[in-house]
Amino acid sequence: MKPRQAGVLLHPTSLPNANGRPGQLNAEAWRFLDWMQQAGLRWWQMLPLTEPHEDLSPYQAVSAFALNPALLPDHWQEAIEPEALADYLEAPPHWLEDYALFKTIRQTQNLATWRDWPHALKMREPQALAAFAAEHAEAILQLKTEQFALQQLWRRFKSDANGKGIRLFGDMPIFVAYDSADVWANSQQFMLDAEHNPTVVTGVPPDYFSATGQRWGNPHYNWAVMQDDGFAWWRQRVAAALELFDLVRIDHFRGLEASWQIDASETTAINGHWVRTPGEALLRVLQADFTDSQGRLPLVAEDLGIITPEVVALKERFGLPGMSVLQFGFNGLPDNPHSLAEQVENSVAYTGTHDNDTTLGWFESLDEGAKQWIWQQLQPLAAPHLAKAGLPETMPWLLIDAALHSVAERVIVPMQDWLALDGEHRMNVPGTPDGNWRWQFGWPQVPPELADSIHSLLAQAKRL
Repeated sequence: MKPRQAGVLLHPTSLPNANGRPGQLNAEAWRFLDWMQQAGLRWWQMLPLTEPHEDLSPYQAVSAFALNPALLPDHWQEAIEPEALADYLEAPPHWLEDYALFKTIRQTQNLATWRDWPHALKMREPQALAAFAAEHAEAILQLKTEQFALQQLWRRFKSDANGKGIRLFGDMPIFVAYDSADVWANSQQFMLDAEHNPTVVTGVPPDYFSATGQRWGNPHYNWAVMQDDGFAWWRQRVAAALELFDLVRIDHFRGLEASWQIDASETTAINGHWVRTPGEALLRVLQADFTDSQGRLPLVAEDLGIITPEVVALKERFGLPGMSVLQFGFNGLPDNPHSLAEQVENSVAYTGTHDNDTTLGWFESLDEGAKQWIWQQLQPLAAPHLAKAGLPETMPWLLIDAALHSVAERVIVPMQDWLALDGEHRMNVPGTPDGNWRWQFGWPQVPPELADSIHSLLAQAKRL
């Protein structure tokens, strides 16, 4: 039988920090590891650690490889070992030079998208790039030094987490931002025209939630080129992710079976169409490269939304866990994969995700009839467990207990739910451009007895 475990969803920028700054990989991160260990939580799930654009969304990054420099603690430069830095620069990661060049050019161009850069830099003419690099050598070296410091710090952090019995769970957006070092430096891997503008972009079709669908705008991969070179870019990307994390979620996994292509000239997603992708061939390559000691590919398929039988078959062919979100499980429809009755062992169960309202906020938004119906389903089973743990028979504890007692191998609960916070504390409201990705908790919000109460719940659910 696979071990039953539980964890927390918390992005490092949501850690406490002084002076209102976003959370960093400082003493607070190590303090959080100690708190997790006391609570018996074995998985720390995070959003992508890559550097976001100015809107702070971790899902639209400047680079698919470079870590977010905002995570560096104050006084980080004092910890740099010159000899180790020299070794790093002598044999740098394959992406480092392009990232440092891209970001430096972007800064000199007032953060303009690279399609609007001077033509020679946009098209990566070698002479122009060499001249720019020579002129801005100091700024480029600083960016490389930041990445070295982040890599060193993260290795220590991951080693300490693993030493405490805590494993790290990362997140990989399936697509990358057009305005990124990846597309600029690897234009042949994407569907671009002669001037390196996207010909088709990503999204999802119209559905119950949106009459016009969603036009995300990321460029599509040129899968034929990627397949011809053995998916080298993807293999490098997954290898880098698995150096950082013990387990990685692939966001929008259904895009590995087929993706919604929209002509770049279209302003909505209405007129797109499905195009098959060679996801099975890619996953076979990744399976050969990265199968772990237990014979498992350390990936999780984000399979939320409308999922076809073909996508389910692809996920199951490689034994990948999917996701269930219990907040979605109470619509009364038969065969709802998120309902308590439909949970499966090979999955990760959540009360909610970073895109959901907090569980308390979600419950408070329901009408009284729905609240009563849900309470009647959850309270009889949860009551003795919550009483033993010294917790109230209220939300979010009723749903947390239901998740913990599900058959799912892993259960992940957002930190907002562990803290029983309302909807004012959600991380992201999809479709809204402002105010997202900024939530942080403070230690005064964490009751002294909370870790022991969580430990009790986990013990009762046999998840220690």
